Amino acid sequence: MSAKPIIIDASGLILGRLASYVAKYSLEGREIVIINAEKAVISGKRKSIVQEAKNILRTRTLGSQDKAPTHPRRADLYVRRVIRGMLPRRKSTGADAFKRIKVYIDVPEEFANKPTLKILEAESSRLKNKYIAVEDLSSEIGKM
Repeated sequence: MSAKPIIIDASGLILGRLASYVAKYSLEGREIVIINAEKAVISGKRKSIVQEAKNILRTRTLGSQDKAPTHPRRADLYVRRVIRGMLPRRKSTGADAFKRIKVYIDVPEEFANKPTLKILEAESSRLKNKYIAVEDLSSEIGKM
């Protein structure tokens, strides 16, 4: 494990590509901190992305609500869930890797003046189609 965490600024980065890089770094044993999670983008038409997220929110159980699936609505939790989908979380290596990932909305004071890593392959400027920010998606599906 490295002593200093890798700080990644998610502003203007494509969420899926960001998540795959973060998952890889975390599986290698590195501590990862993602700041400005609400400014990451999801490629695709706004209407279809929001509709898909709302369909997922309809998943529920008729039994005990303790056993029901929880669906993230807040931007930082949504980004964390996307990263979790790229990790083998049921294995000990994946569970440990997931614990090494911290996701924040905005920039916490402790990481304010620290250098950040910008993943060039995940820049949203490379997109030629429409996209929606995670912040906008989170406000559409209802923050909690």
